[in-house]
Amino acid sequence: MEQLLFKNVRAIVTCDPTDQVFYDSDLLVEGPAISQIGKNLNAPGAKVIDCRDQFLYPGLINTHHHFFQAFVRNLVTIDRPNMTVMEWLAEAQNTFQMVDSDVIYYASLTAMADLIKHGCTTAFDHQYLYTDRTGTEPIDRQMEAAALLGMRFHAGRGGSTRSIEEGSFVPQTMCETTEAFLTDCERVIHRYHDASRYSMRQVVIAPTQPFSCKKETFVESARLARREGVRLHTHLNEGEVAQMLERCGQRTLAWAMDAGFIGPDVWIAHGRETTPEEYAILARAGTGISHCPAPTFYGATEMLDIPAMEKAGVLISLGTDGCSTNEGSSMLETLRLAYLMQTFRNVRRTGCPRPYDILKMGTVNGAKTLGRNDIGYLSAGMAADFFLIDVGTLEYAGALHDPKNILSKLGVSGPAWKTVINGKIVYENGGFPGIDERQLAQEGEAVCTRVLRRNCSVFKRLAAEM
Repeated sequence: MEQLLFKNVRAIVTCDPTDQVFYDSDLLVEGPAISQIGKNLNAPGAKVIDCRDQFLYPGLINTHHHFFQAFVRNLVTIDRPNMTVMEWLAEAQNTFQMVDSDVIYYASLTAMADLIKHGCTTAFDHQYLYTDRTGTEPIDRQMEAAALLGMRFHAGRGGSTRSIEEGSFVPQTMCETTEAFLTDCERVIHRYHDASRYSMRQVVIAPTQPFSCKKETFVESARLARREGVRLHTHLNEGEVAQMLERCGQRTLAWAMDAGFIGPDVWIAHGRETTPEEYAILARAGTGISHCPAPTFYGATEMLDIPAMEKAGVLISLGTDGCSTNEGSSMLETLRLAYLMQTFRNVRRTGCPRPYDILKMGTVNGAKTLGRNDIGYLSAGMAADFFLIDVGTLEYAGALHDPKNILSKLGVSGPAWKTVINGKIVYENGGFPGIDERQLAQEGEAVCTRVLRRNCSVFKRLAAEM
């Protein structure tokens, strides 16, 4: 069994139940797991890595993303800052429906590479885009990309079943029947879902959102997920509540509850319209929220009252959201955005999470959200998922006295020094071992040009403006 010995680490922030920090200590990896943490460890035959200028942290866990959007970004012709979320979706769908299977693959590589470079070791992706162009291949292509890069991956099989003609914002070309959606959910669960300890791939049933799906889709998704033992996810309380009240006379959470789409096996994305009364409902049910700060800034929307939610018992994790409302996939950036947002909303100075609390949302709470007890913090027997940052450079001078709070408070803009997933070094020295990143980037650029830039009006309008 391969062993890696990380020696003389300047600080190891474990995020464990006692919030322990080890200074000038060692961490031994055996196979996929951490074997020991302590001083003066010996492991004859192990590969030894000197870490005297490094801080080491548990791998970050992203609980909401849309990988395919990595090829639909840096587009001022989709003017998100001057649109509501529903207006933005209506405009963006025109481009989304042109995406094909190759875009899914290379955009997923792009997003995952960005995540890994910035300390993320486990990622959930809400892949809701299914058309004649993509076929039923998106999850298959994403699994292929995750295997290449070594990402621990939770795939959300999303989908929409209510079209524009039926009152949603989704073109008919991007809609499926409930039967077709559930059939493919079963296929990908049986092919890919692995519930074993240190599993590298799992599947989540994730209908896109209540406004774009028929109720039967949510009812049957919940039944299938519980029969197969997988988790459930959707967008909820992200700007659709007024339309749901108009359509069916219920707030979205009440509608989801009626569909059985609530419980400890469910988490929702955004939740910005959630009321204090609904905090208690979510807490009692054990249903978590993936907080995505970047799109909140982009959309100038309601900011989560994290102190009140946590006081009520709601589980809060962190997500980047898709690149169309973030532009990138850095969980390190997400940590700082989440912290700064909470400091900003704390107008009356009555309570704000500490930076370290935000880090635990991105680690411990992420693991709980995904139903994992083998990731999220560092201890013997836990998965060897972690990253290191080099703090021996000038930008960190004068700030090294508090390794627990530094990530969210100062922010880390550059890539990690190393990222380790399942006991393997997947990123170091500015590259992915054994992978020609520049070649993949060139191939991805060519696909983006062939499929999207030459065919989509938002790219053509941009070219005309330049």
